[in-house]
Amino acid sequence: MKKVLYVIILICLGHPLFSQNLAVDSALFEQQRRRVNTLLDERSRKFEEYNISLDQKTGVFGIFKTKGDMQKSIDILKTIVINDNKIFIEARKLLDLKDVEREKFQTLATEFDTQVTAYMKTISKLQQENDKFRAKIKKLKNEGQSGNNMFYISCFIIATLGFIIFRQRKALKSQKVTKV
Repeated sequence: MKKVLYVIILICLGHPLFSQNLAVDSALFEQQRRRVNTLLDERSRKFEEYNISLDQKTGVFGIFKTKGDMQKSIDILKTIVINDNKIFIEARKLLDLKDVEREKFQTLATEFDTQVTAYMKTISKLQQENDKFRAKIKKLKNEGQSGNNMFYISCFIIATLGFIIFRQRKALKSQKVTKV
């Protein structure tokens, strides 16, 4: 019974539609994950630029920061904030994909569970019918043997009666011959 269940599950998992859907979902998830990782790498690079820009001093004799230096640092910070917003959006998409994937797996698991339950019920029903047929065959064999036994007994009785009648006729004939 368990072997049949395993075979059914393996067939379902190996089904082309099932594996194709998994490949598409996994590809989308991986693509989205790469986008988030790219944005995170870009943020790290921009933050390094920001740290460098904080240390830059192009003012008089390299002692003071100029307005341009500060503006450059502010611009880098703005790009970091914009990048952070993109990271939040893409991360949200990634989480949504993960949720959709989880729901799809739950739905598939429920469907497979329903199918397996239906298969198990069908197998159980077929086993019960098989048992009934075996019992019927056994009963018919027994009836057939008892019918054969009755036939043999009837033949024996007829033969015996025939022999007795034959002997009595012979005895009657021999008595008639002796009387005459």
